[in-house]
Amino acid sequence: MLATGDPFHYGIGAELARLVPAAEIVCFPQASAFSLAAARLGWPLAECACLTVHGRALERVIPHLQPGARLIVLSWDGTTPERLAALLAERGFPESRLTVLEAMGGPRERRREATAAGFAETEIDQLNVVAVAVAAGPDARVIPLAPGLDDAWFESDGQLTKAEVRAVTLAALRPRAGQRLWDVGAGSGSVAIEWCLRHPANRAVAIEAQEARAERIGRNARALGVPDLTVMRGRAPAALDGLPPPDAAFIGGGVSDPAVIAAVWAALPPGGRVVANAVTLESEPVLIEAHRRHGGTLRRIAIARAEPVGAMHGWRPAMPVTQWAATKR
Repeated sequence: MLATGDPFHYGIGAELARLVPAAEIVCFPQASAFSLAAARLGWPLAECACLTVHGRALERVIPHLQPGARLIVLSWDGTTPERLAALLAERGFPESRLTVLEAMGGPRERRREATAAGFAETEIDQLNVVAVAVAAGPDARVIPLAPGLDDAWFESDGQLTKAEVRAVTLAALRPRAGQRLWDVGAGSGSVAIEWCLRHPANRAVAIEAQEARAERIGRNARALGVPDLTVMRGRAPAALDGLPPPDAAFIGGGVSDPAVIAAVWAALPPGGRVVANAVTLESEPVLIEAHRRHGGTLRRIAIARAEPVGAMHGWRPAMPVTQWAATKR
């Protein structure tokens, strides 16, 4: 099999290794597109984010749009540079500089540069790589590295785990790289999305009964750079049947049904983590019983925000949240 560049760096080699034992493969890797691009630009490869949107959603670059970052992006086709420039301009990075490197290493090699706002290049070779020097404008939507994204960043009908509670919830879930989360009764998908943002290898399944909300979760996931989030429409516990087992689970909706907690607990492996939030009086006894049966911790989260009161300001308390968290032994 003949493959370009380094077959084990976003190439066919990794796919073959899933089917053929490594001991039966002899590989002769050449310089990857990322190495060639870094050499052309004089960029230290170890300090660049090497990404691919070849066969993948363009929105995967969004979490990497940090001020001063350098990205090397393997394109899907000749339209990728223009689409990437439009994405950068739309999200508040218009002065980011794009360098399009076409057909590197061959007689058709060409290099073109433009800002995201001024990008007007056409007839770009299908085989291209885009290098981006990220420059954030004053209104750039930069994904922060800590949990608790602003509530306004999520499209919502009000069914949203608010920023402060969401930050505490993510801390209680204790995400680790490569783990899968079940977000049960996902609402706007905020917890699942932030779980995926903690590490590129993290995965999540958002389970939501209402069709409009399920569609909204998909839009939120794409807008915030985790387009691979899986949305499952259905009502727990029945909707959990057949899903890949989770490493952790968050129960935000349907927590008043003890059967949901029982199904989630049964699906968790030893060492798996569950966090459930309740805001109603009917849900609280369910969490107290779960704590009695499985252990863990119970806590009450109370948040108040300053709001105008006439010409002055006062504290307006949000509904308190009871949170149960436990690790399965």
